[in-house]
Amino acid sequence: MSAAALDRLLALLIAALVTTGLVTLRMGAEGQAWVFVVHGLLAAALAVTVAMKLGRSLPKAIRARRWRRVAFGLVLSAATIGALVGGFAWVAGGRILTIASWTVLTIHAWIGLVLVPITVVHLLPRRWRLLRPRSPRAGRGPRTSTAPRMSRRQLLTAAVVAGASLAVFGGVQLADTLAGGVRRFTGSRWLPAGGVPPDTTFFGEAAPPIDAATWRLRVTDGDGVDVRFDLAAVRALGEREQLAVLDCTSGWALETSWRGLPLAALLRHAGTTSTPRSVVVRSATGWSSSLDPAELDDALLATSVAGGPLRVANGAPCRLVAPNRRGLDWVKWVTEIEVS
Repeated sequence: MSAAALDRLLALLIAALVTTGLVTLRMGAEGQAWVFVVHGLLAAALAVTVAMKLGRSLPKAIRARRWRRVAFGLVLSAATIGALVGGFAWVAGGRILTIASWTVLTIHAWIGLVLVPITVVHLLPRRWRLLRPRSPRAGRGPRTSTAPRMSRRQLLTAAVVAGASLAVFGGVQLADTLAGGVRRFTGSRWLPAGGVPPDTTFFGEAAPPIDAATWRLRVTDGDGVDVRFDLAAVRALGEREQLAVLDCTSGWALETSWRGLPLAALLRHAGTTSTPRSVVVRSATGWSSSLDPAELDDALLATSVAGGPLRVANGAPCRLVAPNRRGLDWVKWVTEIEVS
């Protein structure tokens, strides 16, 4: 594999990993499990490709005394390896791994995001041309086909990379099994069922100051509906108990009992349009999540969890319970619902 082809493969793998990683943040249905598998296979392929890149390019750059390129290449390699080690350690560790107050999976995700601008800077300004396959040179006889052809050596290299990637992926999964680890299809590790969720937020921000006595839930739509409910009115509309899995993007999952008002029932009582295209649930912090009409019957506006009142750090006085969604969409401190 040429240096240009190796660079193209690295750029493609990093872009694909960042894309699939971001997509999985909002995927919680079992039918979407394949995306997580693809993400893991891509990570294994990146690990193999980075090893090839370092083994081929680093000695040459050192012999040529290209110290600036060596330094920046090491920074890029360190970020890539850091993200890969974090992800593989999470899978192979067999338990929830933390560093200070952060899970290793969270650190893995943030390093992956930092990797994007570092990669872009590394490619600028001259190395972008390496990402474009060269056109056939003129003057070499009649052109019979424009389709690129892979040589036997390239096919062999591709087979070796694919085989090594599968071996890395399978080895990490085996390590988790031998360690006694149990993960959900999303990669999150199970907490004991029936408990109260840990107090976590996506950006680590503190709970906003909310007075339950003065809190109001506003419901609006495009047809002029604009009504407000206090906490007692929400509860009086008819709450129900529901088991649901909260799958946090920091790497834990918990199946527990939630008590609250079905979102569909609230919208019917508020008199909103009977055929909504989407329903946006907003937090006091400005965070929001958009639900499809098919999700409304299963979604709850929870006021209690695990048989007790919802804590402020867990979204009190009211939070969204959205089955088949990741925790990123379980909006805390709900203050507004907009129907369109």
